[in-house]
Amino acid sequence: MEELVKAARVAFASEYSFFIKAQNFHWNVEGPDFLQYHDLFGKIYGEVYDSLDTFAEQIRGLGGYAPGSFQKFSMLSQIEDENNILDKTAMTAELLEDSLKIVKILKITFQRSEEFSEYGFSDFVAGRIDAHRKHQWMLRSSLKNG
Repeated sequence: MEELVKAARVAFASEYSFFIKAQNFHWNVEGPDFLQYHDLFGKIYGEVYDSLDTFAEQIRGLGGYAPGSFQKFSMLSQIEDENNILDKTAMTAELLEDSLKIVKILKITFQRSEEFSEYGFSDFVAGRIDAHRKHQWMLRSSLKNG
């Protein structure tokens, strides 16, 4: 069970980091189509934010402790910080790449959950994978030219 809790904590920290990055991009995007990207990034960070409390509670339900500090998030997250102000295309591409990373992390977490017959948690993780696939679709579509 320890491997499952460890995987869940990494996935949670990565989701939290993704949330912060999407919110950062929401705040700082610029350009003539500002509103489109501001809304897109807001929709993404809002969806992820809405999942975080349940994610933390799921980890507690597994007998683990949810990370709750920037230091712990930094230690566990597989999503790198972005300290620069990027243009909207670079922001979109970066969020897409990060979402793809998170799906890989979530798939590992799902496999661990199945190994321990934690089917309720597996269901939650599968829902997170589906949510990220939708984010990826929206981000990919926003990157297409004409």
